[in-house]
Amino acid sequence: MDLRIGRLLLSLESKFPSLQEICFHKAVEANDVLALIVGRSDMARLLSYGGKIIRAVGKAIGKSIRVLEHGVDTRKFLEDLFAPLSIITINTIWLPDGSTETRVILRRRGRKRPPLHVDALKEIAQKVRGITLRVEFAS
Repeated sequence: MDLRIGRLLLSLESKFPSLQEICFHKAVEANDVLALIVGRSDMARLLSYGGKIIRAVGKAIGKSIRVLEHGVDTRKFLEDLFAPLSIITINTIWLPDGSTETRVILRRRGRKRPPLHVDALKEIAQKVRGITLRVEFAS
């Protein structure tokens, strides 16, 4: 997957010159969502051009795209993962077997049902950071 995404980004460099300056770490796929892990401060370059780069990648791959920064703290990682929803709180839950879960409570912002990609985003968090998420929504 990484190689295919890398080739796609290279093919877009002539149309979007700022892609030449982006440090692409890896791509992680879960269901219908693709997470692009880029270097710190490269997120702005990738989201430039009014989102045309992300739309071009999403159209070519046929998936929804999430851009995440490499090497950021857990809160920033989760904020980027669940954007545009806002995080109310993040808690660590210690389970009897010694493992932990991270509980994230999100604000719905008037939506009657949760976003469609919650399970895919939980899988991405597990693959990228090894975080087991429990996602809840506040009214």
